[in-house]
Amino acid sequence: MRLKKVKGAMEKVESSKYYVNSPTKNKGIWKDVFKNENPIHIEIGMGKGNFIINMAKKHPEINFIGIEMYDSVLVRAIQSLENEKNEIVNLKLLLLDAINIDTVFDKEIEVLYLNFSDPWPKAKHAKRRLTSQVFLDKYDTIFKDKNTIIQKTDNIDLFNFSVEMLKEKGYNLIEVTNDLQALNDEDNVLTEYEAKFMEKDIKINRLKAIK
Repeated sequence: MRLKKVKGAMEKVESSKYYVNSPTKNKGIWKDVFKNENPIHIEIGMGKGNFIINMAKKHPEINFIGIEMYDSVLVRAIQSLENEKNEIVNLKLLLLDAINIDTVFDKEIEVLYLNFSDPWPKAKHAKRRLTSQVFLDKYDTIFKDKNTIIQKTDNIDLFNFSVEMLKEKGYNLIEVTNDLQALNDEDNVLTEYEAKFMEKDIKINRLKAIK
């Protein structure tokens, strides 16, 4: 499906106090951006921002960074943030292709969220999946103490692929479920896709992996 362009999206994104331009300049010093020593969690592929915004509001003791590749998508999160009564000081947003993640962070991330990522279903595109060896190798350079990846997806093939790749890379799978809703996890924060899938009774897979 072709992404719908939003007129003036980039200008709107750049004018936001949440947006960080030239993020590579902050590599290794993101604590200075937030002006504290709190742990940093990131979401790759944040979409319209429902998950990362609500996580930041729910956990003021954690700094959150949302990463999106397209300005026409990121601008929707910016618009949502404009409707917030109070500024969310522990949230920053980046416009970034995930393949360049290692140019932006250096041994400073504690948790990585991968929510409803593009499954890239064709075998020839497997290396583009965010849990392929290509990306897992890059994540090794950004985590602070131990690698923690939490993934949610409706795509069972991507989920099974992720489980196997994470095992191969030495991760310990401390949670693997094919029916997240059945867990009745009160701490689970929904993404836009997740809310729609739940309405249609589509099962959501979730894993938590630590290395």
